[in-house]
Amino acid sequence: MTSTRSRISGYAVVVLALALVGGLYTAFAAPKPKADTGTNQSIAVKEGRQLYLQGCSTCHGLSNQGGAGGPSLIGVGASAVVFQVESGRMPLASAAAQAPRKAVKYDRTQIDQLAAYVQSLGGGPTLPSGPLDDGNLALGGDLFRTNCSSCHNFAGAGGALTRAKYAPALKPADARVIWAAMQSGPENMPRFSDNQLTPDEKKAITTYVRFITNQNKDPGGAALGHYGPIPEGLVVFLVGIGVLIIVTLWIGARA
Repeated sequence: MTSTRSRISGYAVVVLALALVGGLYTAFAAPKPKADTGTNQSIAVKEGRQLYLQGCSTCHGLSNQGGAGGPSLIGVGASAVVFQVESGRMPLASAAAQAPRKAVKYDRTQIDQLAAYVQSLGGGPTLPSGPLDDGNLALGGDLFRTNCSSCHNFAGAGGALTRAKYAPALKPADARVIWAAMQSGPENMPRFSDNQLTPDEKKAITTYVRFITNQNKDPGGAALGHYGPIPEGLVVFLVGIGVLIIVTLWIGARA
């Protein structure tokens, strides 16, 4: 009997010792959960869903599956939301060949919540963190002229396309909207993956577009629409040659 009690007491001591060690490890050695971005993200997704149901579901469907009024949003990614909503194109005011830019309905926090919700539906392109318009300006100019100017014009003034569509003017140009457009490829615009344009190249293009549309104050004089050498040459011809002709006629009249 005494032997049995001794064994039971020994087991009890071992169990208590293990429990004590486990408790101490949990209290001091185990990694603490970080204040979690996952929780914040879950809140953003929840709030974004409420905004979606109120302002977007009529066209895009209660389950984001799309419908007669709008395409499916499953897998389009957060960047598509940032471009469409932060430029004011969505919510759409009325049916048109192409959604025009207009006053923005949602603030930045709400846009990010909508973007988080759509991102949770199936992934897709999303904006990187950090500054988006501190890239190489000269490189951005080269890349813009190669990849973008054929539709948007060398000065970002936009231009006409087929089927009543158009490449919009890039002013005013917000860095998030420019970057999101390159990622999501809205309307007739191609989508530029990171294999086609690296993040550094996208940053360079964003920097250049911001420069020509928001920062360049034309220190050299009249911009002439930023259309390049053709209008400049035309002005030189009409004004310069015209002045010479007038002077010549004046000299002839005096003689």
